[in-house]
Amino acid sequence: MEASAYKQLMKHHAGAPVVIATGCPGARTGLTATAFCSLSDSPPTVLVCVNQTASAHPVILQTRSFSVNVLRDGQADIAARFAGMTGLKGEQRFEGSDWAVQETGAPVMGDALASLDCELLQAHDHGTHSVFIGLVKAVRSDSKSEPLIYFRGNFSALGDRSRAACAA
Repeated sequence: MEASAYKQLMKHHAGAPVVIATGCPGARTGLTATAFCSLSDSPPTVLVCVNQTASAHPVILQTRSFSVNVLRDGQADIAARFAGMTGLKGEQRFEGSDWAVQETGAPVMGDALASLDCELLQAHDHGTHSVFIGLVKAVRSDSKSEPLIYFRGNFSALGDRSRAACAA
């Protein structure tokens, strides 16, 4: 199967876009991804898949840390910025958002739906990407907001969940 056909097929898989961020102040970088999931709760670990050509890839390996920031509804502009759709790079992508550091020193987004501060435990190369396994050191979340969704090449709100409610 050709890579382009596979990419088109995968656009039918709805996912929650996350911003994976790494680096020290003045040298931060990050990317938008949907390849993120929980790996285990004991110990709390996650995995993220990062293209080896992404600017964040070598920085994650060097700093041994990264954050995963689950975007909320209304943050499509941030998803686009970190996806490279606006032409901004490096530190420019962090402008206009609230970023801090927690335990690992990785940049953590203050107004994300949820953020996980992770220490890199393992890296596994596969094809064009690396699978990074991170030990979750700190978290924060916003229980009042709704998630942003990526589906068929577009960022959008989750939608009206009341339609799925059963009639009494």
